[in-house]
Amino acid sequence: MALKHALLAALLEGEASGYDLAKQFDVSVANFWSATPQQLYRELERLAEEGLVAARVVRQQRRPDKRLFTLTDEGRRQLAAFTARQPRPTAIRDELLVKLQAVDSGDRDAVRAFVQERVELARTKLTRYDRLREHFLDGRSEDDYLRSAERIGPYLTLMRGRSFEEENLRWGERVLRILAERADAATERVDVGSAAEAPRLP
Repeated sequence: MALKHALLAALLEGEASGYDLAKQFDVSVANFWSATPQQLYRELERLAEEGLVAARVVRQQRRPDKRLFTLTDEGRRQLAAFTARQPRPTAIRDELLVKLQAVDSGDRDAVRAFVQERVELARTKLTRYDRLREHFLDGRSEDDYLRSAERIGPYLTLMRGRSFEEENLRWGERVLRILAERADAATERVDVGSAAEAPRLP
């Protein structure tokens, strides 16, 4: 998927500045697509040149002028065509998993610390996603929301982001338990071996 389709989809929410879109990506779109603000601004310029978004300048007092972007009819057509194309299957490419693959002959303490960081990141993201979920539902049950909301696409992607981080959390906590148990067992073996080798006093 190109970044342009993620931006076009984000603009379905309505007119937005580059800054607004960067915040939206950080809060909600990040659960399925990541991009830096610089990448977003460059892509917005390309979309405007291609006629997929329209831009207008808003004059501001005491602040720099800002540009607001909206989807054009052509942008909506391309987004609709994109939704009809067969998606490519995803595959895991995770450097942390390579480190775990080699943990038995590497720096185990460092790898454990990296897994712990992944666990904490998952917890942070879940907290953010739960706040976003409450914002979407606005006091309604999930069933009511899914039946009556004008748009459910953002909520469906949020569901996927939450389940992904929940699994990251479960997996990371289990890995930490396994590594800790193996470290304890190794320490016990060393202690037993040292006791067996100790000279006996007459």
